[in-house]
Amino acid sequence: MESDETYRVLDPDRDPAALKALTHPLRLRLLGLLRQHGPATASELAVRTGESSASTSYHLRVLAAHAFVAEAEHRDGRERRWRSVHAVTAWNNSAMLTTPGGRAALRLSRRRQAEHLLHTVAQHETDVAEGRLGEEWGEHAGIDDMMPRLTPEALGELWETYRAKVAELTARDAADPRAEQVVLLLAGLPLAATSSPSPDAAVPDAAVPATTGPDSPGPGDGGTAPLSATGPDGGGR
Repeated sequence: MESDETYRVLDPDRDPAALKALTHPLRLRLLGLLRQHGPATASELAVRTGESSASTSYHLRVLAAHAFVAEAEHRDGRERRWRSVHAVTAWNNSAMLTTPGGRAALRLSRRRQAEHLLHTVAQHETDVAEGRLGEEWGEHAGIDDMMPRLTPEALGELWETYRAKVAELTARDAADPRAEQVVLLLAGLPLAATSSPSPDAAVPDAAVPATTGPDSPGPGDGGTAPLSATGPDGGGR
């Protein structure tokens, strides 16, 4: 799959510097916020992240140098506004696993997506409690937790089916005024018979860009998220 205005496909051999730029947690968070909430200034992003304007400005410039973000239209001439260039950052998992930089980017991306899920759960619960979501969402919102036994081929087929259905439903509901941003995070992580779970890591309030592992389109948001506008990135692998 080639990069276009929606998806940017990274290759660890051709794009090592761009991948390295994404291994900084704050840069991932800034990219996710731009994808979720739209264009913003460094000062606005500093407020959202609790960082200094100098820090957010620096990291936005790094993202711009690698074509992840670009200048957006300004409301006035006083401060530069930034926008995400692509809705989703994609790559091929097998290629990523062949280089140290690719492995580092993959690890960080997955952990940020897990953090994004916990942040989303908290935000969803607050939105429900404060009446910002209608009762019609209650029946369908939730998290499913399954552990089926699958072959590698079956897991690949599941990813393809999931992505195709998300694309179909997104297109169908595009003009429906009842549609809301929905964060979808699908994980397909095989575990060896002797695997032991890792200790839980601390989870900050974060937005993640929408990413997808295989070299093909993935659900996109808002990485995120969201690397979509979910960047919070939408789901990823």
